[in-house]
Amino acid sequence: MHYEVEQKFPLANRADTEAKLAELGAKFEPPIEQIDLYFRHPSRDFATTDEALRLRQVGSESFITYKGPKIDPATKTRRELELPLPTGGKTIEQFTELLIALGFSIVATVTKQRRKATFDRDGFEVECALDDVQRAGPFLELEISADDSSLENAQKCLSNVASRLGLEKSERRSYLELVLLHRTK
Repeated sequence: MHYEVEQKFPLANRADTEAKLAELGAKFEPPIEQIDLYFRHPSRDFATTDEALRLRQVGSESFITYKGPKIDPATKTRRELELPLPTGGKTIEQFTELLIALGFSIVATVTKQRRKATFDRDGFEVECALDDVQRAGPFLELEISADDSSLENAQKCLSNVASRLGLEKSERRSYLELVLLHRTK
């Protein structure tokens, strides 16, 4: 089974974190905008089951992603299925229309500016993202793709990287949860 092993941290000093990541060998890409539409299932409560269904648009590229429940209390490790959709400006509109026709409804839109980087650590490729999330703030996400045989080592690797960066308190809530929380304040 494929897992997304992830930890996310709110950032007080983005420049300091970026410099520490560069010391670890992180090579940053130019920033991109991601627009994520999250959907409510017609017959089960994703908030209760800790699942998510998302359509993501990055420029002309689009993806549909299912995220399963988190499987441990320390990280945001969960099963993830992500499929690319046809490119083009109308793809998100068409898939949104399809999901609504099937009984799904839009919960919220999460928009962020993301600056991605990768580096190697303990035999894993660590993906990191410096995110500025509208209505939630700046964050760093650390992520490793793992399978059943590498899951435990991937979790340890992320914990070690976070410690090396001086990051202590991870945020287990999703950007969707944070945006919805901010909307109720």
